Amino acid sequence: MSDHAGRHPRAAIAEYWDAAAAGFDEEPDHGLRAGHTRSAWARLLRTWVPSGPLDVLDVGCGTGSLSLLLAEAGHRVTGVDLSPRMVEQAGRKLSGAGLSGRFLVGDAAAPPTGGEAFDVVLSRHLVWTLPDPEAALREWVHRLRPGGRLVLVEGRWRESGQAGVPYAAGAELLPWNGGVAAEHLASVVRPLVAELRIEPLSGNADLWGGPVDDERYAVIARI
Repeated sequence: MSDHAGRHPRAAIAEYWDAAAAGFDEEPDHGLRAGHTRSAWARLLRTWVPSGPLDVLDVGCGTGSLSLLLAEAGHRVTGVDLSPRMVEQAGRKLSGAGLSGRFLVGDAAAPPTGGEAFDVVLSRHLVWTLPDPEAALREWVHRLRPGGRLVLVEGRWRESGQAGVPYAAGAELLPWNGGVAAEHLASVVRPLVAELRIEPLSGNADLWGGPVDDERYAVIARI
């Protein structure tokens, strides 16, 4: 991420997520340790990501739980995250399962993958943390091959903190702090793509480790 009005430096954000990395997978929808939660996400990914193998870019990959599911489905996964500790855990997660994946430390809004193109760009619970989410969305679409898919799993959170603590200092300055409503996100993405649909996710308790009462959804778009 880039600085936000000089108050939201990348170093501070990386430090925040590095500090959260150790306990990140304790959240049911982060670690996917419960069989029913893991299965629920695996089923969704199969509906969103065509059978492959495909080249998938997982931006803001965190500890790599979704990357692992995608690799298990036979896809070639590249994960990008600003937190070195998250990236380290993601690499260990895949190698421990006997699977290969590439994980890079870098700005998810401008992934350090050079001129590579991908069949799918996936982002989960990331756009609210970005200083310029609309620029990031344009960049992600630019990284897709013709006919490629953009998959955004997002929400409008009742609390924007992670790991039981408030988000990094200056978060209140972020344009989508606390999340973004589905129709708002769709209105930004729609001019960039050929097709788009919104899939509500709040009602699927298996995804979250229990019932939720805030807005959670996926935007699935094709260019």
